[in-house]
Amino acid sequence: MATAIDIQQLGKRYKLGDRVHYGRLTESLANAVSALAGRRSSGPAQYVWALQDVTLAIEEGEVIGFIGRNGAGKTTLLKLLSRITEPTTGEARLRGNVGSLLEVGTGFHQELTGRENIFLSGAILGMRRAEIRRNFDDIVEFAGVGAFVDTPVKRYSSGMQVRLGFAVAAQLSTEILIVDEVLAVADAEFQRRCLAKIEDVARSGNRTILFVSHNMHSLRSLCNRAAFLEQGRLRSVGEATRVVREYLESAAGSNAERVWDDEQRRPGNEDLRLVAVRVLDRSGALVATAMSSDALTVELELEVSTRTAGTAVGFDLESDDGGGVLSAFQLDADEPPPLEPGRRVLRATLPPRLLDGGGYVVSPRIVGHNGRPIAHEQGAVHFDIVGDHRVRLLEHVSRLGPVALPIDWSEHHG
Repeated sequence: MATAIDIQQLGKRYKLGDRVHYGRLTESLANAVSALAGRRSSGPAQYVWALQDVTLAIEEGEVIGFIGRNGAGKTTLLKLLSRITEPTTGEARLRGNVGSLLEVGTGFHQELTGRENIFLSGAILGMRRAEIRRNFDDIVEFAGVGAFVDTPVKRYSSGMQVRLGFAVAAQLSTEILIVDEVLAVADAEFQRRCLAKIEDVARSGNRTILFVSHNMHSLRSLCNRAAFLEQGRLRSVGEATRVVREYLESAAGSNAERVWDDEQRRPGNEDLRLVAVRVLDRSGALVATAMSSDALTVELELEVSTRTAGTAVGFDLESDDGGGVLSAFQLDADEPPPLEPGRRVLRATLPPRLLDGGGYVVSPRIVGHNGRPIAHEQGAVHFDIVGDHRVRLLEHVSRLGPVALPIDWSEHHG
């Protein structure tokens, strides 16, 4: 099989404090203000490597996932492959046209209608006008914006803009498709439709797909291989399930607690930040290993600077091979309760006999009122469940999935 993408010792270095130059009016104004303010260098230039010495070959028709913590270099790599930015070292040879779903919808002109933006965005993505017309009805139907297609997109919600952006980009007929965590603000039903669309493209076998997602279950089901990036370097490449397991184990280690001591590096924004996440037993002690018959508590510690309303705080629970188990968020009558300023501790109790034996990871997640992610720390902590032999199933009966919650049965005469 031919190679679609050949990456050789690829690296990208940025100068700290430097602006990225795009030739925009806003940039010119910012530079002028800096000059008036007399901004001077405070010392020798400092640099940071966002990506370093990455070598990888991707075959035609392959679907490969990229995983790693925030700042690992995933988006930088995809921007280099999309020719959005130039590498500092090395090179990447791509055979075929490239379509990129990076931050879809962010290029929409807010004063133009949905209809006008479909044609504008399609043209920017390289589609001919006749091709856009041919696909117009499918785009509108997939995005679910038919009633608003002649409304300026400035009146669309962020989720509507993402849906429309994905619907346009999904029509691209390119040999190489790059998808970078573009569905984070979309609703769950639309995420499922988008993943199904990507899966259809993947199964066709004639397009090479590079896929970045924090959803390990989707990544495992879509991808043949996975590449694990850590601190800008390629740590591991191989069969998707194995690499996902390695990533989650490395992210969590064997710790039942993760604390962010540096106030500036805590996940979140200026309104609230995540301080710590812990797994506790009934007595409130940290627990890395528990019996399946034990109750466990997941504790999230927050520092709230400004009263927030509509912000959902919770976590994803996954098996250590990337399988999704459940998501839990603090909700009150279907709405997140407001968080008052100060140090806040939220606790969620997992009932006894919920989980079967195995390893599990907790990934804290904070979502803003507009659906945009504020924080998502994949695999922040890890714990193990040991099956309780007193309540296990018969030896010859296998259990499907990690959930072991007892189900009430009753017998009735027919």
